[in-house]
Amino acid sequence: MRAAVLRDGAIVVRDDVPEPEPGFGHVLVQVKACGICGSDLHFAKHGERMMALGEEMSGMPSLGTPKLDFGRDIFMGHEFAAEVLEVGPDTQSFAAGTIVTSIPILLSMTGIEPIVYSNGTVGGYAERMLLSAPMLLEVPNGLDPRHAALTEPMAVGLHAVNKSRIEPGEGALVLGCGPVGIAVIAALKQKGIEPIVTADYSPARRALATAMGAHEAVDPDAEPSFVAWARAGRGPLVVFEAIGVPGIIDGALRDAPAQSRIVVVGVCMEPDSITPFWAVSKELNLQFVLGYDPTEFAGSLRSIAEGEIDVTPIITGEVGIDGVAGAFDELGDPDRHCKILVVP
Repeated sequence: MRAAVLRDGAIVVRDDVPEPEPGFGHVLVQVKACGICGSDLHFAKHGERMMALGEEMSGMPSLGTPKLDFGRDIFMGHEFAAEVLEVGPDTQSFAAGTIVTSIPILLSMTGIEPIVYSNGTVGGYAERMLLSAPMLLEVPNGLDPRHAALTEPMAVGLHAVNKSRIEPGEGALVLGCGPVGIAVIAALKQKGIEPIVTADYSPARRALATAMGAHEAVDPDAEPSFVAWARAGRGPLVVFEAIGVPGIIDGALRDAPAQSRIVVVGVCMEPDSITPFWAVSKELNLQFVLGYDPTEFAGSLRSIAEGEIDVTPIITGEVGIDGVAGAFDELGDPDRHCKILVVP
């Protein structure tokens, strides 16, 4: 079987990956489409640092997940839709031919294996993979699997909006219009929030932001983000930080209006610093968010299938397995792409 894997910091194609065999509780699927996530791009360059930070962190439950060996190939790809091929023994699931998606985790008798970065669990940058039967959601309404593959990233945006507790009558400022920021904008639009003001240096991403529901998208070089909000916004403000680089949070604390809520959805992997005086003086609320829950995942799939969220503008390219390495390079240019799909 063929798969694109991470090896020594580079994406390479293997033609000799063993065929996955479904055991109890598992389903063998044919990958129909898998989105390339920005976190995968970062992991390709800084994976060992990411894992080291995780090992330093306490307060998280142990899931029995095997430790990554960076001397071996690493499978990736967690934004997928697939077709059921075979159901494991003594397992009830959807019939062969059903198009499905799933939260990217594989359940077993010994623990939980995230389908994100793994030496052994094949992800969506492959021809076939295993999924957990209890986690599967059928893709409804004849929805194109390419669109269903965006359920996972759209659920990230929905989760951030839900955690913010934003309600109609409040406005939003979204800093950064990459895939995460775009997902936030789509969720805000669906919730009826206005105005939605966004900021990004890329003209292409600003155009995409307005296509996905932003009422105004500004170039921070031409007009600082919070100046734009003061001009165009109204009502209490919720700020969504979707950039994830050092200094952005502190800048938001400095410039946000008093009583604002700041939701950090961009994942900064570097040490950062803030000035508490600004947050204390203005009684700001700072909320960090990650991922989504099963209800939000299912809700995002339904919203896409019902046409409440049109993900078509987000998809800016498709490649086969042989094109994954090139797609990683191209995604480094924000004016060229938002989301590239791998279609094995």
